[in-house]
Amino acid sequence: MKVLVVDDSATMRMMVVSTLRKAGFSGLDIEQAEDGKIALDSIIKSVPDIVLADWNMPNMTGIELLEAVRAEEINVTFGFITTESTASVRKQAIESGASFLISKPFTAESFEKALGKFIN
Repeated sequence: MKVLVVDDSATMRMMVVSTLRKAGFSGLDIEQAEDGKIALDSIIKSVPDIVLADWNMPNMTGIELLEAVRAEEINVTFGFITTESTASVRKQAIESGASFLISKPFTAESFEKALGKFIN
């Protein structure tokens, strides 16, 4: 299963990868991108099974990435890992086609709960 982790912080990307493993999701093919623009190019070239994106990034935000992916009619499970967790942000994410939103700081348990039905 291919997972794309998108965050402008290399440290945060490494934390997400580490937490995926701690949550018991092993054997994943994990790729990384440092912003939405790079991620969109990657998704168009080879569609992953799941995208885990930050909300706030330079060049193209996470919500802009999600909207661009949906505009391209690319069917991929897409979720956010973000500090932005207000009701309006959650509503915008779901209305734009996100499958889940994990709030930072996150835990292995929050990953298990949000991703368990998507990662086998």
